[in-house]
Amino acid sequence: MMSFFRKRPQEPVDPYGDRPSSMSLFWQRQKIILRRLSILALVCLLLAGTGWLAWSSLGGHRLTDSLRVRLAALDPLRIQHIIITGRRLTDESEILDALGTGLNHSLFSFSVEAARQRIDELPFIEHSTVERHLPDTINITVEEKNPIAIWQMDGHFVLINQKGDTVSRQELTARNSSVFRKLPLVVGAGANLEASTIISLLNQFPDINSHSLALIRIGQRRWNILMQNGTTLMLPEGAEAAALARLHGYQTDYQLLDRPLKTIDMRLPDRMVIHPAVPAPSPDQDAPPAAPSAGD
Repeated sequence: MMSFFRKRPQEPVDPYGDRPSSMSLFWQRQKIILRRLSILALVCLLLAGTGWLAWSSLGGHRLTDSLRVRLAALDPLRIQHIIITGRRLTDESEILDALGTGLNHSLFSFSVEAARQRIDELPFIEHSTVERHLPDTINITVEEKNPIAIWQMDGHFVLINQKGDTVSRQELTARNSSVFRKLPLVVGAGANLEASTIISLLNQFPDINSHSLALIRIGQRRWNILMQNGTTLMLPEGAEAAALARLHGYQTDYQLLDRPLKTIDMRLPDRMVIHPAVPAPSPDQDAPPAAPSAGD
């Protein structure tokens, strides 16, 4: 029996019917590339910014002055804290002056290396480090020399250590006035080698030490001590401790060092010779200024 229904012929199936067009594939590739380039650019920008901050902290002196000024003008970070550690002999004000900047100034407006070099030039400084700490702090760490006295020889002033060796090539000048207030002054040939002994001895007699101005080595054998009021104390060779002990008793009982005397001669073990101060010259007379002498 024949069927009256014909089968409907199947339509051909396009195996590429769901494939995107060439143009769509092109733009998809471009989006992927652009996305990767954007991420790469962001990473490079972050690395560059971090590198600049680190480089500026370690070697900001390489920036030109004009560029540093421009960056400082754009810099929102201001110095709120300056921390100094390791300081004992050096005045804080001296370190701050050498730093070259201050509170409320831009954190990046100065050269770290140049500041460190200026601080290292201070008389007591052996080595220093200067660091920026974000967001608002400068840390200064100093390592000081360990001098015990200032040695004057042939008109030059240098710092010496306990052995008598110089601890700095830099000579002291009038601008280092704070140094002269903190350390004893020893004068004359050989004074550097014997300074530790006489200074330790004087520290046992604070009432005498507080009056002293300079320790003068005489003939590389003995000491004279120039007092702040102009009196010269003449000590015996090799018997300084006994002489100072006697003087301590006179100072306690009679305030001898507070009197207007020219010399106190203690070179003889059984007596003390005192010379009164010379009266001040009248206004029409010229008197030559007195100066420490290393002659006997």
